[in-house]
Amino acid sequence: MSKRLFAAAALTFTLAAAAMAAEAKEGFVSMFNGRDLTGWEGKPGWWHVEDGAITAESTPEKPCRKCNYLMWRGGKPADFELRLSFRLVGGNSGIQFRSRELPDFDTDGYQADFEAGKQWTGALFQHKRGGVALRGQKVVIDADGKKTITKIGDPDELQKNVKPNDWNQYRIVARGSDVTLEINGVVMSQAIDNDKSKACRQGVIGLQVHPGPPMKVQFKDLRIKVFD
Repeated sequence: MSKRLFAAAALTFTLAAAAMAAEAKEGFVSMFNGRDLTGWEGKPGWWHVEDGAITAESTPEKPCRKCNYLMWRGGKPADFELRLSFRLVGGNSGIQFRSRELPDFDTDGYQADFEAGKQWTGALFQHKRGGVALRGQKVVIDADGKKTITKIGDPDELQKNVKPNDWNQYRIVARGSDVTLEINGVVMSQAIDNDKSKACRQGVIGLQVHPGPPMKVQFKDLRIKVFD
């Protein structure tokens, strides 16, 4: 390695270590040790650690025919901030949170969505309702389920902040009825969900492998701060 490359690598490591130390002081704790799936549980045969990242992959020889999720066993948080890096090649995936665990490693609840296409990345999704807040929207939902939608950005312009087939940073902030999703430091969507029958307030966190065309999804640098 040249001196220039060594110096750049050393600087990157130093900056990353400083950022991690600052986050620890803020109350963030790591959810993943970077080596194995300790603290997580998923459907056998689908999840492993590759190059320091939680990884799932479907292929023509091994298609995914039904969603399954890798569940974090560190708690069922209500109000929190979750930060992570993700990389997706093909297909669709997401981060499930405030969710109810179902049989066969399935879930029901909120999802911070992302995909290889251009519709769902940055949207707040829920199986019962579909898109709760799409990219570029702030959605206020009243107790009876009525939506008031305000535009907070152009979906196509926001999409440009997402790096295809590369690492991106997702930030999920959930406080009471307010859920905000950011990718690479840019707010993608926000929901203030007061729906009495469908709003999610607490539950498991899970990482998704999705049915459809061949795909590979990876997650790393997962850390969470739970609010009192």
